[in-house]
Amino acid sequence: MKLYHHPLSGHAHRARLFVSLLGLPHELVEVDLKAGAHKKPEFLTLNPFGQVPVLDDDGVVVPDSNAILVYLAKKAGRTDWLPEDAQAAAAVQRWLSVAAGEVAYGPAAARLVTVFGAGFDHEEVVARAHALLTKLDDHLSGRDWLVGGQPTIADVAIYSYVARAPEGNVDLSGYPAVNAFLRRVEALPGFVPFVRTPAGLTAA
Repeated sequence: MKLYHHPLSGHAHRARLFVSLLGLPHELVEVDLKAGAHKKPEFLTLNPFGQVPVLDDDGVVVPDSNAILVYLAKKAGRTDWLPEDAQAAAAVQRWLSVAAGEVAYGPAAARLVTVFGAGFDHEEVVARAHALLTKLDDHLSGRDWLVGGQPTIADVAIYSYVARAPEGNVDLSGYPAVNAFLRRVEALPGFVPFVRTPAGLTAA
């Protein structure tokens, strides 16, 4: 099993984290984004959208971080991470949509500005991040995990960019339930950290 990734990509970390949490043997293949390796023909055969991560499971190629989470949970038969129950499965899917939407256009976009120099309106994306964090903190108040009483791929999908939100000048100090949630994810057996960068509020 090969996981094509980049260490500064939160989407890639999402996939790497779940592979590790499941304890699956895998090979990490770093894609040199700065050199444009993700736009080269050989990589585009794996993912025509030219994005990391991509999972190659002995010839079964799965692009997209959230799709990788679903694939791995299904293949491993881990109904604890991806419930079969209709209501719980729908709740997990809702948070995968949040990860692809509000997280991507909030804390992830804010971090893209400071770490990669992306051309987003920084004030706007920081405001989106805080709007998301307010809802997330409210949802997590009085509960440990996003769905049900144990961690699911919903928690994995949300973690990476929220944990590194301060790198995009998004202050997490006002969200106690979110911070407690991040610490719970980090305490899971097999957890691997998302590399820190000295940007935004984390700059020296």
